[in-house]
Amino acid sequence: MNYVIDPAPVISLAVAGITERFPVNRIFCVGRNYAAHAREMGKDPDREAPFFFMKPANAAVDASSPVSIPYPPKTSNFHHEIELVVAICKGGKNIALDDALGHVYGYGTGLDMTRRDLQFEARDKGRPWEFGKSFSRSAPIGALSRVADSGHIARGAIRVTVNGEARQSSSIARLIWSVSECISYLSEYETLEPGDVIMTGTPEGVNAVVAGDVMHGYIDGLAGITVTVQA
Repeated sequence: MNYVIDPAPVISLAVAGITERFPVNRIFCVGRNYAAHAREMGKDPDREAPFFFMKPANAAVDASSPVSIPYPPKTSNFHHEIELVVAICKGGKNIALDDALGHVYGYGTGLDMTRRDLQFEARDKGRPWEFGKSFSRSAPIGALSRVADSGHIARGAIRVTVNGEARQSSSIARLIWSVSECISYLSEYETLEPGDVIMTGTPEGVNAVVAGDVMHGYIDGLAGITVTVQA
């Protein structure tokens, strides 16, 4: 097939233990999926239905080795949000809760980087969040661990440090909506496709980083990530 311009490159992530890579299709993000984070955002932590926003595929950054991301323009409040990442290998709609984990290829450690000032400005004006959340290189993700190798991740510590100082620290077990629930619920609204990625939400302790800061993200049982903020 011929195109009038060169197609965009395929964005992909490393997979631990193999040379083949995981192609990223779409990135779905779950909002306020830890009660303590909902409180620090000034919201009710009750278990309301989950909600989602999206990032473009080119938000994904392969962080299987130490990586740098740019400090983005038009913000003075650039926040880290450590998250469990779910990689989907089998699509489907109206996926039953008991079948949801069968659609998971693997898990990774990721950061949902956020222009918080732009997000809050948009929220307060009743506008979409895109400029605060959905921009290129805003989702560094470590090497994926295949379910066949590591099993499913339902508990364990999740944390991030900045320049060696603890910032966020919690447990995957504190997710309001579990991985299987997120997959099942999302598939009622959008048919999932192989290559889709779900970022499952962040715990409390989100805060700003500046140029030169080094973030280390960890989730028990998964590869960690090291991300430096460039000027």
